[in-house]
Amino acid sequence: MAFNLAVFKTRTLSAIIFAAIMLGGLIYNQWTFLALFTVINFGCWWEFHRLMDKIEPTYKDLPAVLKYLMMFIGFAYMLYMSNPVSYPLGNWNLHELGWYILMGLSGVFILGLAAFYKKISFNNLLSLLAGFLYISLSWGLMIKLRGRLNMYEQTDAGLIIPIVLIASIWVNDTMAYITGSLFGKRPLSPVSPKKTWEGTISGVVLSVMIISYGGNTFMGLPFRLLILISFMASVMGTFGDLLESKLKRLAGVKDSGSMMPGHGGFLDRFDSLLLATPYVWLFADMFL
Repeated sequence: MAFNLAVFKTRTLSAIIFAAIMLGGLIYNQWTFLALFTVINFGCWWEFHRLMDKIEPTYKDLPAVLKYLMMFIGFAYMLYMSNPVSYPLGNWNLHELGWYILMGLSGVFILGLAAFYKKISFNNLLSLLAGFLYISLSWGLMIKLRGRLNMYEQTDAGLIIPIVLIASIWVNDTMAYITGSLFGKRPLSPVSPKKTWEGTISGVVLSVMIISYGGNTFMGLPFRLLILISFMASVMGTFGDLLESKLKRLAGVKDSGSMMPGHGGFLDRFDSLLLATPYVWLFADMFL
């Protein structure tokens, strides 16, 4: 793929603006972190429904109320995954509130299935479940990562893994795009013809190097931890990108949306993070 300076400038400018908004939401406090991923959750769900309408003709017949209910069930799951210490609400906390909302909405969803059973196919139910696992499960685990260390009163420590994870994805995507544009010759997969083996391998290697040395030098983070998380995020992020490319190919669209000029929609921007987050959470939960 030839290097296009105009496209690169557009992508770079929109990425800078996007990065500023992301960093503000990520770093300011735990509430802005939750608000940021709440917006991302609903944006991803909206685009997922649009893609499924094109992929599966009968999906359009699925009652809109069930689609919206699943979006809010995903949001309630995110609240449930929050750390009780991090999100107090007087005598309550967001974790408890999320549980009650989740149970209530799930009950309403079951009633909706009973009311509209003639309009619902088994494939459509599987599609809704797949959407929950693909989108809201990942963002719920991201909220879990954000709060996992706050239980020990280390408020900022909960940011370390999410920041390393997201930075690894960004560096990998950027380096893969640049090196693939300049030196890429061998296509990585028919699903995404613009991706090359040269760009993919270079992106992973450079991401691990930059994140590991940068995190260790400037933040004093453990070198081995940085290597493992950045490698896992870069590799699984690449698979996440290919998965979303497959969905777009099935739907016959170039981008899932138009949220960012040069980058597409929410799913285009967060496809790598969607697949990488569960694996990094599993690693953190088992070994940290």
